[in-house]
Amino acid sequence: METLTIKAAFKYPFNRAKGMWNILWILIPIIGWFALGGYIVRIIKGFLKGNFKKLPIFSFRSDLELGCTMFLKSLPFLIAYTIAALILSAISPVLRYIMEILIIPILTINFINKQTIESYFEFKIIKHVFNNFGDYIVMILKGILLALIFLVMCVILVGFPAGAFTESIFIADFYNRRVK
Repeated sequence: METLTIKAAFKYPFNRAKGMWNILWILIPIIGWFALGGYIVRIIKGFLKGNFKKLPIFSFRSDLELGCTMFLKSLPFLIAYTIAALILSAISPVLRYIMEILIIPILTINFINKQTIESYFEFKIIKHVFNNFGDYIVMILKGILLALIFLVMCVILVGFPAGAFTESIFIADFYNRRVK
């Protein structure tokens, strides 16, 4: 399967640019956050299906429901992650950063793909990261580069909405190519 290019990932949010205005839901506390969260889950689900063409249409009610549901399902993992992060930070901050770079992203994409509480705890999926370590590091570097490009674009305000969800585009591409 072909790897997603930085050019295609960069163009993604601009293929339906008015969809980037949905980032403004972040200005409405809690309800807007959950609606935006559900929308981002739908975007990433699209990435997992190989849809890198354009942003989907925002649907407030269904995105709000999805965002709330995903948040509630993620609570057990968030609690476990917080405890693990505190322990690893006490031992060595480097270990915590390794966990955040190598483990958390793939578990999060797995959770978004399967949408079950258990999927956040399917640690066997981590083997795909280490079995394809070079590909994974390239994907991380592409994500950083794209984030830097959108950060620079924040000066003209377009980079913030574009960068809000596209950092997951490469992780979803990796998952689609290496895990499924």
